[in-house]
Amino acid sequence: MQPLAEWPAPARAGLVGVLTDIDDTLTTEGVVGADVVRALQSLADAGLHVIPVTGRPVGWSEPFARAWPVDAIVAENGSVALTHRGAGAPLRKLYTQDAATRAANYARMQEVAQRIVREVPGATISRDSGGRETDIAIDHSEFAHLPQERIEQVVAIMRAQGMNATVSSIHINGWYGGHDKLSGARWVVRELLGRDLDAEHDRWVYVGDSTNDVLMFEHFPHSVGVANIRRFEAQLAFKPRYVTQGERGAGFAEVARAILQARASRHDGLQR
Repeated sequence: MQPLAEWPAPARAGLVGVLTDIDDTLTTEGVVGADVVRALQSLADAGLHVIPVTGRPVGWSEPFARAWPVDAIVAENGSVALTHRGAGAPLRKLYTQDAATRAANYARMQEVAQRIVREVPGATISRDSGGRETDIAIDHSEFAHLPQERIEQVVAIMRAQGMNATVSSIHINGWYGGHDKLSGARWVVRELLGRDLDAEHDRWVYVGDSTNDVLMFEHFPHSVGVANIRRFEAQLAFKPRYVTQGERGAGFAEVARAILQARASRHDGLQR
């Protein structure tokens, strides 16, 4: 992982969009600070597409999708997206699975969640689970603490039941279906923006903080970890190319400044 200052200015200036995790990337101690909101607004004002991609539930994400200056929020690790067409417009909810599939999967997932709670000492269902529609989440670092061996036990149970499983900075998420953060990003960029993310993957940056972001770090040549990613560095199969000096929200704001400064310098150069 190279320092963010090593990210070439021409690459930053040529970006069309920013994809980002939310927890411990936009948030600091669970809060999205004023500096992050300003950074999101500045990116949007500069004409960049901004799309958070999170393991958080769709219900939890709704107020942020309404309030933040973003094109959409992709929730539940790629299965559902929230978007609106401007201030005052109703929020639209888009799914990658049909209603019958979601209902069948939901019932199966609740059985797995209850098994995990029974069999794994200390395991608790995440407090935001009331807003989940297409996955389950076990808390390991938000309001509860699970040691690494218990986290691995939860993941093993999920996978033994045929589920996908991934670990974020706060939760262990499990779901049925072929979606993930990368496929969800591809889907929403195509559906909402009419763009091919793979064809222009070098014109997007992904910002994240944990093992749940590995697919994105692998796919995007412009990938950034906020400094607290070092907590997971030994567990990352693929690391981000760059790392910020600041942690969490301060790190994201640092990324936004780097992008905007490069764009401003390019504009000044064209004006001369």
